Amino acid sequence: MKERPVAVIGHRNPDTDSICSAIVYANLKRIVTGRSYEARSAGHLNEETRYVLRRFGVEEPRYLATVEPLVRDVELQHIDGVSEELSLKNAWSLMKEANVVTLPILNEGKLDGLITIGDIARSYMEEHDSDTVAVANTPYRNILDTLDGTLVVGDAGAYFDRGKVVIAAANPDVMEEYIDEHDMVILGNRYESQLCAIEMKAGCIVVCLGSPVSRTIQKLAKQAGCAIICTPFDTYTVARLINQSIPVRYFMKKDNLIAFHMDDYVEDIRAIMAKKRHRNFPILDKKGNYVGMIGRRNLLDMKPRQVIMVDHNEKNQAVPGIMAAEILEIIDHHRLGSIETINPVYFRNQPLGCTATIVYQMYLENHVQIEPAMAGLLCSAIVSDTLLFRSPTCTPVDKEAAGALAEIAGVSLEELAGSMFGAGSNLSGKTDEEIFYQDFKKFNIQNISLGVAQISSMNRGELEDLRERMLPYMERNFKSSGLDILLFMLTNIAEESTDLLFLGAGARDLIETAFEVGTGENIVCLPGVVSRKKQMVPAILRAIQKLGEA
Repeated sequence: MKERPVAVIGHRNPDTDSICSAIVYANLKRIVTGRSYEARSAGHLNEETRYVLRRFGVEEPRYLATVEPLVRDVELQHIDGVSEELSLKNAWSLMKEANVVTLPILNEGKLDGLITIGDIARSYMEEHDSDTVAVANTPYRNILDTLDGTLVVGDAGAYFDRGKVVIAAANPDVMEEYIDEHDMVILGNRYESQLCAIEMKAGCIVVCLGSPVSRTIQKLAKQAGCAIICTPFDTYTVARLINQSIPVRYFMKKDNLIAFHMDDYVEDIRAIMAKKRHRNFPILDKKGNYVGMIGRRNLLDMKPRQVIMVDHNEKNQAVPGIMAAEILEIIDHHRLGSIETINPVYFRNQPLGCTATIVYQMYLENHVQIEPAMAGLLCSAIVSDTLLFRSPTCTPVDKEAAGALAEIAGVSLEELAGSMFGAGSNLSGKTDEEIFYQDFKKFNIQNISLGVAQISSMNRGELEDLRERMLPYMERNFKSSGLDILLFMLTNIAEESTDLLFLGAGARDLIETAFEVGTGENIVCLPGVVSRKKQMVPAILRAIQKLGEA
């Protein structure tokens, strides 16, 4: 199975930093290691980020809904499908050669049924009527192959579809009493017996022990429409083998088949497989075509999806299924969160204003030249995360990195910032829900679940319009959010201030304690507050601790 690329991915509500850092870091990893790395998105991109990608000619990363292992991540058993006309004998031989217990029966690539080694064993052990070979509409090709026979008279492409199988062990007078029209008669080299079977309008005679068939018998058989098969086996062996010529479609399972698809979650199919006694299950693609088989052993050998987390290190912000993935690295600039890993990982966390600054440092450390487009993405990420150096999270290292990257990209920081923020704050045509979740993060602080959305703009009028729209939206959807407290930061970049909308039991006391201000009706103005990471969340944490001690 082809190795899947390592997913380099940011948080669920991606901002410009998480997307751009993922793209550029994936590019660095490909250059340094020669392996396959692919930037992915865990959520929908905002307009600011889309503007940046368009400006520097970089494609949007593909959306990745989950890193929970899918069936496509499992090494499947590549068992070739077989035709429904295949004989039981050849099916058994294929199973032994491939060391499998199940064969898929296909019709033009589609799954028609399954036959197991148990089905074949039962076909040998159970009693069958003497007309079973005909009822199964058995091809003469199967009979010839099973009996190692030669077709002396007849059409190899025809089917034995009427009559029963009988052994002509008695003399011709007795044979007339039990041979009916269309029967298959197993006999020896006795001319009289062969002639009697033809005269009784048998459909086929099987001559054993390789005995020659006279020209007279051949001529009479052709005239009567009776096939003649000559086999080297004796009568007993022929009688024992004949049912093995029956096509697998007669014994295969074709109703209520349990099949899985390539995009099914492993955990979902694991539960189903545990309840069934089957050892193997067929896998289908999106078009319903057969792909391979899967068994419990395949799940034991499954390799989890490999992931590099960028711009976050908390489970509740990560792409769904992160705990089932193999986390290789974490590159971040936020506080330490709740993520746990099975194996040691490369964890780089620096108190900088932007993850992109760390990625820039890693290019320098690895002596890799930064392409102008990649430099443009990193520069845009720093401008976005630091609000053009106005955020308290910004450090001299961020400023220096942004200046160097702007020079490589050939852009003006001020012009870039104005274009980006203008694109990001252009909310025309967007629903309240789209606006609210454009930049939204969840936090769990001492058993309090907190949701913080943020919109940054240089347009005061636009922010005032949002204030009127978003509070009613928050009130309508607060209960369904499942959060204890809901906050929305309307941040004015030019004035370096935030109007904070808040809802939730105890939210007012919490905000007043955190910022030592009086609040209005679900709103408060916070001069100097522009950063969710370094100002809003830490202040809330301190207030929760303070109120808990009171």
